[in-house]
Amino acid sequence: MKVVIFAGGLGTRLMEETEARPKPMVEIGGKPILWHIMKIYEKFGYNDFVLCLGYKAEFIKQYFLNYFLYNSDVTIELERNKIDVHFSNTESFKVTLADTGLYTNTAGRLKRVQKYIGNERFMLTYGDGVSDVDIDELIDFHEKAGKIVTLTSVKIPGRFGNLDTDDTGTVLHFEEKPEGDGLWINGGFFVMEPGVFNYLDSDMDTIQLEKEPLTQIARDGQLAAYKHGGFWKCMDALRDRVELEEMWATGNAKWKTWN
Repeated sequence: MKVVIFAGGLGTRLMEETEARPKPMVEIGGKPILWHIMKIYEKFGYNDFVLCLGYKAEFIKQYFLNYFLYNSDVTIELERNKIDVHFSNTESFKVTLADTGLYTNTAGRLKRVQKYIGNERFMLTYGDGVSDVDIDELIDFHEKAGKIVTLTSVKIPGRFGNLDTDDTGTVLHFEEKPEGDGLWINGGFFVMEPGVFNYLDSDMDTIQLEKEPLTQIARDGQLAAYKHGGFWKCMDALRDRVELEEMWATGNAKWKTWN
């Protein structure tokens, strides 16, 4: 089963990092967050990826074209144009790099890679979110639900601490970053049947997948939600990147389920 990853957005809320490189190439622990996402799937045996590129696509293309060299010890003899590889630590990834346009919206990006997916079930996620979601359980849920699309829903964490005080200013209750208001949101990590493309049959370049197509799929009773109560984190802003980096550095990267 192929895994499609949206990796072409402008990343405007992370401009401190994305002025120089695309958001999926922002590093956590010395590796692009895109690599971390791919490792999540590889752990469950899914290593055939289709990357929907756009903004600064050349950075992602160069990364994978030179992946072998980046992850090897080499001796280069310039005079003889010879390279000796002493050590290699590469992945079992098969990667299709598809240029889906600089300003294309998510529905259009998905439609543009249909030719690489074929008439088969596939998975889809965003290039900026990591999770410890059990992919096997997700697929099993999708099969039992029998819908065209299953998304992974997650609870929104609180951004700020809550506190109550009395009239003197004494804090009566304090809770740092409590759970959100109980809402479940779309966390990516989709499973989709090829029937999803029936909802993308017109010009989709300006259309957001999460709006018109998924809204209509839900109206037709063909959208299921797999509730994931474990770890999920989207790198939406610089503070998120700092938190993820700290988790990795302290050995608390809950999304790292691979060895």
